[in-house]
Amino acid sequence: MRARNIVFAVLCLVPLAMFGKGLDETSLKNPPADSWGMYNGDYTARRFSSLKLINDMNVQNLSLAWTAQISGGTPTSGRGRIGNVVRVGGSPLMVDGVLYLTANDNAWAVDARNGRTLWHFYRESTGDEPVTANKGFGMYGDWLYFITRDNFLVSLDSKTGKQRWILPVSDPKQFYFSTMAPIVIGNHLIVGTGGDSLDLSGFLQARDPETGEVQWTHYNTPRAGEPGMDTWPDEYASTHGGGGAWVQGSYDAQQNLYFYGTANPNPVYAPKSRAGSDLYTSSIIAVNPDTGKMAWYFQASPHDTHDWDAACDVVMIDGTIDGKPRKLVAQASRNGYFFVVDRTNGKGVVSVPFIDTINWSKGTDAKGQPIPDPEKEPSLGGTLVWPSSGSATNWPPPSFSPQTGLFYVGSGEGYGLFYLSDTDDHPEGYGGIESGQGSGGPGSIKALDYRTGKVVWRHVWPAGGGAVGLMSTAGNLLFTSNATDLVAFNATNGKILWHSQLLAAPNAPITYMLDGKQYVFVAAGDMLYAFVLNQPAK
Repeated sequence: MRARNIVFAVLCLVPLAMFGKGLDETSLKNPPADSWGMYNGDYTARRFSSLKLINDMNVQNLSLAWTAQISGGTPTSGRGRIGNVVRVGGSPLMVDGVLYLTANDNAWAVDARNGRTLWHFYRESTGDEPVTANKGFGMYGDWLYFITRDNFLVSLDSKTGKQRWILPVSDPKQFYFSTMAPIVIGNHLIVGTGGDSLDLSGFLQARDPETGEVQWTHYNTPRAGEPGMDTWPDEYASTHGGGGAWVQGSYDAQQNLYFYGTANPNPVYAPKSRAGSDLYTSSIIAVNPDTGKMAWYFQASPHDTHDWDAACDVVMIDGTIDGKPRKLVAQASRNGYFFVVDRTNGKGVVSVPFIDTINWSKGTDAKGQPIPDPEKEPSLGGTLVWPSSGSATNWPPPSFSPQTGLFYVGSGEGYGLFYLSDTDDHPEGYGGIESGQGSGGPGSIKALDYRTGKVVWRHVWPAGGGAVGLMSTAGNLLFTSNATDLVAFNATNGKILWHSQLLAAPNAPITYMLDGKQYVFVAAGDMLYAFVLNQPAK
């Protein structure tokens, strides 16, 4: 057995009382403003905090409260890390004064006041998995959940870091992978998975939070006799058609609907064997979390041939369109379009480009879904396409501020050259290649008016840029990063108010309150940084 489960703890030095009561169903639906209990802060996926002790008038006094370095387990073989170097991915949680973080097959609890490691969990994966990213924990009560590189779902005791159970999500030998932070809705633990290499069918799954037992599985491509099957040439193409679910979604408790985005269809880049719009890949989907039944869909990239996942955050907005209150979800998609969709029925409200150049689409249809131009599909000689597969944006989370009414996204303007390499009637896996990805355009932060999709302000980076994680606050601040800098903007007008250079590229920041102080926290590589206001001497 190559798998090793190890818990390193210093709990003998830490009173268990400091861990508090965790997250119950009430605090999941109405999270305390001083905590950060989900990957995106709460069910809305807005990454907006109502804290405002740090604001646009005093953020220039933000200074380092503490920094800490974390270390992880060392794999015995395979494509693991070099030595014990780790890179924290995604976004942490902060509950009851404790930060919870993950990186690949590692997990930590860290004192949010000083950065001291309280416990560390490590389990070595069982094979050479294709993905080494992990977006973080889900939490319910005293239970934590995360997914390993080899696609096992792990539940830990939040107080001790000890493993409660570990169960496979899918077969790692088939190169399935899961990177999403699990999310608990009622008595359902929601996880998703997908994979490109072996032409799999992605799915969303609900499990019992206590036992891990599967409650339902929703496949993101249809089977024979199911709606949407007519958008595929045959059942074989559909059941091997991709559509992974590997980015966490949002949840409307009033409607009892969970919203998430699906990944690209398979084979990637090579569409010969999958003529049609290939539902429900590259789509925004709403499902009932009690049953797994789909309520509606909106396809962001019909018949995607450029690896434009719609596996980006689906953000809930309670807004006003044409003077009428509307319940909406919004997504800045990798294909360069900004979509706003009525979350009660899936009907398109806004469908406009949020980048300067798009040449793959002939416009949108009556549903607001883009119309692909067949001339822009990958070819043997190469096809120039704006945007590239990852330049418009990607999975790092955007933010929406109900205070400013602006949707913030990290973006790029680059192109890609798409080549077709597998000309077989039934191509497999990656049937093409992209060259020059992201070339030809600057990276920027953009603030979009959700009602129209128009860019209200943008900050163009002199170098770097592209998709980055963001967080907005009631202090009229937007926190994000570029290269190794953590940056604070005025959320209304885009003026840079503060920045700090770190030792590695920061992930999506969070904020929390402890002992009357508001902290801004970010992980960068294997380093943790917490900032507070530097109060003037009395």
